[in-house]
Amino acid sequence: MSEAPGLLKKLMEYGKSDFYPFHMPGHKRQFRKSFAGNFPNPFSIDITEIDGFDNLHHPEEILKESMEWAAEVYGSHKTYYLVNGSSSGILSAISGTVSRGGTILMSRNCHKSAYHGVFLNDLNVKYIYPQLMGELGLQGGLLPEQVEELLINHPEIEAVLVVSPTYDGIVSDIRAIAEVVHRFQLPLIVDEAHGAHFPFGKKVGFPVPALEMGADIVIQSVHKTLPSFTQTALMHVREGYVDMGRLDRYVHIYQSSSPSYLMMAGIENCIQYMSVEGVKEMGDFYERINGVRRRLTDMKGLRLFTGSEKGKYGVYDVDCSKIIISTKGTGLSGAELDERLRKEYHLEMEMCGPDYVTAITTLADSQEGLDRLCGALLEIDSDLSLREIEEQGEELFSEGDMAMDSRMTIAQAMDGARERVLISDGAGRVSGEFVYVYPPGIPITAPGEVLKREIIDLIMRYQRLGLPVQGMEDESGKYLYVVKEIEIK
Repeated sequence: MSEAPGLLKKLMEYGKSDFYPFHMPGHKRQFRKSFAGNFPNPFSIDITEIDGFDNLHHPEEILKESMEWAAEVYGSHKTYYLVNGSSSGILSAISGTVSRGGTILMSRNCHKSAYHGVFLNDLNVKYIYPQLMGELGLQGGLLPEQVEELLINHPEIEAVLVVSPTYDGIVSDIRAIAEVVHRFQLPLIVDEAHGAHFPFGKKVGFPVPALEMGADIVIQSVHKTLPSFTQTALMHVREGYVDMGRLDRYVHIYQSSSPSYLMMAGIENCIQYMSVEGVKEMGDFYERINGVRRRLTDMKGLRLFTGSEKGKYGVYDVDCSKIIISTKGTGLSGAELDERLRKEYHLEMEMCGPDYVTAITTLADSQEGLDRLCGALLEIDSDLSLREIEEQGEELFSEGDMAMDSRMTIAQAMDGARERVLISDGAGRVSGEFVYVYPPGIPITAPGEVLKREIIDLIMRYQRLGLPVQGMEDESGKYLYVVKEIEIK
């Protein structure tokens, strides 16, 4: 028998290297920091549901007490520890608020897990589209008046699901959206996966969390922006518009039947740290991040997303911990900048788009790491020639530029008769599968939607740029499943 490829060895070697993580998880591998100081060898606490340690699927003792304590910290009526990531919370929230075959109003920039929830429950979807900040190619916020218009025109809607903040740190006016949704006696679900740090930083300049703005179910990935293990998350629930019993049933369906005590202890440890020391450190972190932003305003070609769009494009607030660098007009693509930062400077970004890169920063980032990021970006920027800076390049169509045309539900398209075609020949057909760039995992097209020529061109351009275009069953990325015998003229 051949030897295993050596994943552990490779991870250990990488951990000893000088590669710096501007990506999740939020602990940034800083195991010597105070948040990890009392955490033991993971093997020593990796147990199962033995006497005295309760059962996550029927909590009566220590886990019940821990989650009730967490609910007090966050001000929710109930808080769940999620060991299957935010995806399990999103699936639970959708299943727990919308009847099978019912209708949900959902922002079109939701994570793929939301679309999986739609598929699993054979739901109909009405979409609200984020505003588009054309100059930067980023998606803005959601307008409350558009939510209201859709709810008036579609009384069959049973729940509303929105993303705030977005992957890029854009926060919508959740208070106004919640007021609209509640006038229709419906629950508002907020995917706040990237805003787990908001409750602990709201007093020093970070956005106010969705739970305090009136949302009924809020899902947060503590591992994305806080010092916790990958795959750990929370779901906060407010009573009133949510069937608590139905939601509870689905939480236990989507959570593992063998929940990790290591992860649950990590969640509790993270909340404990953030509610005491972390709150104090968030102020220092806020100042350090704004120091980074001040330094990066000196760039001539590369551009920092500053958040000056606040108040426009549906942008209610901006999370300054997301460092978004636009390459528009420089002759560099986002993928090329991402590669240069990795290969030349050993800086690993969270993601890249066609013309930007995103760095996730957290309170665990070292000043040395932040200095390296600033130095690298300023050096790359100074190397850009005048010709490159003035070059306009190819005008980019974004999937946010127009509404998608859905001809059937996601479940109907995925479960019905399909056939495989070259992506280049797919214009006018109805997609039978997802296509997305991962990260962030927001579908460019979803099953049941018409593949317009602009969408086909966008997918192929993303592939040429070397972006991680995924979702198709064909691993080569050349073919796409479409609904058989349906062509839209």
